Amino acid sequence: MLSFAILPGLTGLVTINANGSRIPLFSVYVLDANFNQVTAINFTITDGVPVMTKGYTNEAATLWGTRGGHRPLVRPKCGFTGLDCPRPFWEQYGIYVMVGAGLIAILLIVFVILIFYARELQQESKRSLQSGPSTMTADSKLTESNFGEYEICFLENNAVLTKTYPAVGLTDNDKSIFPQMRKLDHDNVNRFIGLSIDGSEYIAIWRMCSRGTLQDLISKGSLWFDPFFMLCIMRDIAEASRQDALHITVIGYSIPTKLDYWLSRSSLFKLLFGLLWLAPEHLRSPETSVKKSKEGDIYSFAIIASEVVTRKAAWNLNERKERIDELLYMLKKGGPAPPRPELNVDGDINVAVLHLIRDCWNERPTDRPNCETLCNMLKTMMPDKKSNLMDHMFNMLEDYTTTLELDVEERTKQLHEEKKKADILLGKMLPRQVADRLKLGQAVEPESFDSVTVFFSDVVKFTQLAAKCTAFQVVNLLNDLYNGFDSIIEEHSVYKVESIGDGYLCVSGLPVRNGSTHIKEIAELSLSFMKFVDEFRIAALPKERVQLRIGLNSGPCVAGVVGLSMPRYCLFGDTVNTSSRMESNGKAGHIHMSKEAHDLLINEYTADYETQSRGEVIIKGKGVMETFWLIGRRAATSARPPSEVYVKQNTDEKSEQRKDDPTVLAELSTSDKTPPSTPSTVSSNTMYKEYLRSNTVEVS
Repeated sequence: MLSFAILPGLTGLVTINANGSRIPLFSVYVLDANFNQVTAINFTITDGVPVMTKGYTNEAATLWGTRGGHRPLVRPKCGFTGLDCPRPFWEQYGIYVMVGAGLIAILLIVFVILIFYARELQQESKRSLQSGPSTMTADSKLTESNFGEYEICFLENNAVLTKTYPAVGLTDNDKSIFPQMRKLDHDNVNRFIGLSIDGSEYIAIWRMCSRGTLQDLISKGSLWFDPFFMLCIMRDIAEASRQDALHITVIGYSIPTKLDYWLSRSSLFKLLFGLLWLAPEHLRSPETSVKKSKEGDIYSFAIIASEVVTRKAAWNLNERKERIDELLYMLKKGGPAPPRPELNVDGDINVAVLHLIRDCWNERPTDRPNCETLCNMLKTMMPDKKSNLMDHMFNMLEDYTTTLELDVEERTKQLHEEKKKADILLGKMLPRQVADRLKLGQAVEPESFDSVTVFFSDVVKFTQLAAKCTAFQVVNLLNDLYNGFDSIIEEHSVYKVESIGDGYLCVSGLPVRNGSTHIKEIAELSLSFMKFVDEFRIAALPKERVQLRIGLNSGPCVAGVVGLSMPRYCLFGDTVNTSSRMESNGKAGHIHMSKEAHDLLINEYTADYETQSRGEVIIKGKGVMETFWLIGRRAATSARPPSEVYVKQNTDEKSEQRKDDPTVLAELSTSDKTPPSTPSTVSSNTMYKEYLRSNTVEVS
């Protein structure tokens, strides 16, 4: 008997054992690298023992072909949660590295700063001069080359003037001169401080005068530079020359070294001498310049004096065609007409001073005046023998102060006048109370007014009139019309809010409250406007007449300032809108009033004004409203007659109303009343105008 049987089944062959039980067969299928199904493992159970049969020979190619031949790990490298992997070094210790690097960098910076600071202190202890910026400006009238060799430095925190020289050997005789120069202290001589020999070059140190040089004073055109001041400067220079305090000597290659700067008695001025200031005889024979030469000092004085009286550089090298070497050659050569600075003076200089300067730079040294004669002549030329420079300066200060006070007073008056003009102009643009608050920088809060009267007016058929005129004629028309309106407004307690084109917006009762008087003010204003346009004539169109349409309304209103760059005082509220509707639904030559304005006018001023009911009218946005006409003021004989337009429209009021005012849709009442017609006695246009003049009540 067979131990098993193989039978075909629904899904394949089925193996049955001897007991009639099915022997299970399990297979594992995988996809190879080409995604084809391949049997990887077969499981069978024989005698209760499972038997596995591999269906592959190459595990990597068969089982893991889709994974690149790599068998997956039993446990992921970083674990099933991903937390078992070690973190990167920078992620784990990066913050410690950055903090440590920052501390190291700070320590290095502090260390470097300390090194430089210690080195600077060491160098500072070795030197006594620290270079500073030059104070000379490029716009000086004198040549910049005169100052190129000098620098402003600091010695023990004090400004000094220095000049460098080539380092040469100094003998004992040379060194003995420096203490004598240091001891030299004269009002007219700049003080020598010392000579620095610690370096490749020698540095001569002189006292620094912070108030500038004589050249600076000349170039700036000082206030004090008047003839008296010039003579004082020349006198001080002459006194210094007489006292052996002013000399020019040349050592070696004709380079001036003994005195480079001159200071006046008040230590205000210093002047650099160059070869052009040296006497011609010294230029021709440099060896003679070692000795003192009074005649050479007189010549140098003349060159300096020419700068003082002309207020510019002596030789004016910027405008001369000769170069400086050519000019020096001409000076050495001499001759009957040697070159000299020009004496073109602008102020009131004594002619004797100019002649004295010419005598001092005479080509022949023996013909020049000596120091004593020079000083005496300068004293005789002083305008006030008893006055000195300080007294003169004080007098000039007093005069200047007086002039300044007058100028300040005059400018203050002009400022007040301009301020008044600005206030007047601002008052025309904004209410005075509002303008004052805005000028003080205060905020203007909106304000509510319980009762005001708003006025709107419009020129009837203005577009047609403008079409007949040029642009300039339209401007002139509006200007003439508005000038008349503005003059009328100034006579009433009315504020003009704005004018847009041919429209006018006015209000009474704000910003200054006036009780119930505002309705009277607006009524008088309206009647005055009507009278003005009756007599107004257009210059460009003599036959045309200007007609107004006016609307009035009374009620509450809110006013406030709107805008920053161009603030405007604006009105808000239904009272303003209703007043605008009264104007737009009115008629030419008529004053249209709302019931509120009419009741207020009649209740307060019953005997003063005459009104007439227009009836009920449909007003756009308002519905049915009863409105009234303001006829005029009551007089002993008659009220203000209607205008010509009203007479023409009297025959058919309703049809004319719809034609002139499209916003009025219909008249709901047949009780409309018309103003009194033109008197029958008036038979012509001329007579009618005369009637207007005689019966219209003047508005005060």
